[in-house]
Amino acid sequence: MTTPAPGTLAWFEVGTSDPDGAQKFYGSLFDWTFDADGPAASGLDYRNITASGASAPMGGIANTGDSPGHAVFYILVADVAATCADAEQLGGSVVSKHLDPGPGAPAFAYLCDPSGNKFGVFTPPAA
Repeated sequence: MTTPAPGTLAWFEVGTSDPDGAQKFYGSLFDWTFDADGPAASGLDYRNITASGASAPMGGIANTGDSPGHAVFYILVADVAATCADAEQLGGSVVSKHLDPGPGAPAFAYLCDPSGNKFGVFTPPAA
């Protein structure tokens, strides 16, 4: 699998309190397939999404429990901390950042643009 270039829209996530329902909806609508080997910490209900005919996952469904549902896109960046600083200088804000999430997990952050639109940035874990 090839790693996308920095600045590339590289992942999306659908958060829902009904992951089975979301899987049925999106799977039927777009012919997507799912597996439970997602990038989230162990013990969480996270399902990778792969488009029909694709060789690698492109997103995931996360079980949000009682939290509100969401849809977030993620941009691959070379340096999460530097991107957070740049976003703040440009009038955005950092909602949360996870620069050392543990072995095998990506560094990531949730940001908001100046209009309040939430998105994520991440750097893949070292190979």
